[in-house]
Amino acid sequence: MLRKLLIGTALASGLAFAAHAEDVKEVQMLHWWTSGGEAAALNVLKGDLAKEGYAWKDVPVSGGGGDPAMVALKAMVAAGNPPTASQMLGYTVLDYAAAGKMGDLTAIAVKEGWDKAVPAALQKFTIYEGKWVAVPVNVHSVNWLWINKAVMDKIGGTEPKTFDDLIALLDKAKAAGVIPLALGGQNWQEATMFDSVVLSTGGPEFYKKAFNDLDDASLKSDTMKKSFDNLAKLVTYVDPNFSGRDWNLATAMVIKGDALVQVMGDWAKGEFHAANKTPGTDFLCYRFPGTDGSVVYNSDMFGMFDVADDRKAAQAALATATLSKSFQSAFNVVKGSVPARTDVPDTDFDACGKKGIADLKAANEKGTLFGSLAQGYGAPPAIANAYKDVVTKFVHGQIKTSDEAVTELVKAIDDAR
Repeated sequence: MLRKLLIGTALASGLAFAAHAEDVKEVQMLHWWTSGGEAAALNVLKGDLAKEGYAWKDVPVSGGGGDPAMVALKAMVAAGNPPTASQMLGYTVLDYAAAGKMGDLTAIAVKEGWDKAVPAALQKFTIYEGKWVAVPVNVHSVNWLWINKAVMDKIGGTEPKTFDDLIALLDKAKAAGVIPLALGGQNWQEATMFDSVVLSTGGPEFYKKAFNDLDDASLKSDTMKKSFDNLAKLVTYVDPNFSGRDWNLATAMVIKGDALVQVMGDWAKGEFHAANKTPGTDFLCYRFPGTDGSVVYNSDMFGMFDVADDRKAAQAALATATLSKSFQSAFNVVKGSVPARTDVPDTDFDACGKKGIADLKAANEKGTLFGSLAQGYGAPPAIANAYKDVVTKFVHGQIKTSDEAVTELVKAIDDAR
């Protein structure tokens, strides 16, 4: 009996060893980080995993808003060949989890105490029915201005504290022969800017009611109409060639001094970083006027799919590496975002990063941390897409007036609910 038991144990150990030996030492990652700053940030993670013996297989799909990447992901999952992980936004993670396509990272999460380190607002999107299915990589905020300091100095500009101040600043740039506002005419970029405009125009409570609670009265209000009017004012300051421009090319216009300002999420700082530019010396970072004290956020997440057993070790290594304090600091320093853990010191961050970390902490404590509707955290994808569609039609003149825009926005959101 003992001999049989020993033989059985040996066989089991051999099988376990064989299975371990045959683990796929590769991480397959689908993402839309294709700009210079984004690629540099991702290299931090590639390097960490390489030290553990894991090769990196890139599945990059260009398009800053991530829509083309999500089309590619859908096809891979439908074919029964999901990646190890995919860059995803909040509600998309939950959709795949509800469809039973996600893996289970709970054992790792419990062992490493993720629930104590990750902000509760993010856990809403990383946990489904009690199981951890995704890992947050960062926290981005969208209500930023990025300004070329040399141009700012040349025109005698100062930090705009109100929307009217911003318009006056753009007028100065225009008079000096500089493109005032760098914008890429893509629906997600335009809607991202409108997030800030609505927060500035209506204030924190209005933004929450309109774009997180989808309150009908707020969506139909004169304040929303005024928000569209303010958006229309901003669009008069872009150059004629803005349509279809990628976001990082708009950022490059500011870096080069061809344009004064870009309204964009803090991933734009990654481009300045990649170009060896320094905040306070080469560029300035301000909150969109009228929004200081609030943070409109999104978070890049790595959604972890239900993969074959021989790919789970690689997936676990990716999850652990992603939420390590060292990676959270190193990655976000390069990316322009702030850590998705609350216990990462700001020591290695520049002035903009330190402000971002402090702003996030304050907004989290005050209840002024709001999901970006344009970036997939304010409401489910169908509603976010309806929102982006209305905003881009307004920007490009297919919707002529703010009255019509409000009517179309209410209708589009109602249809998407």
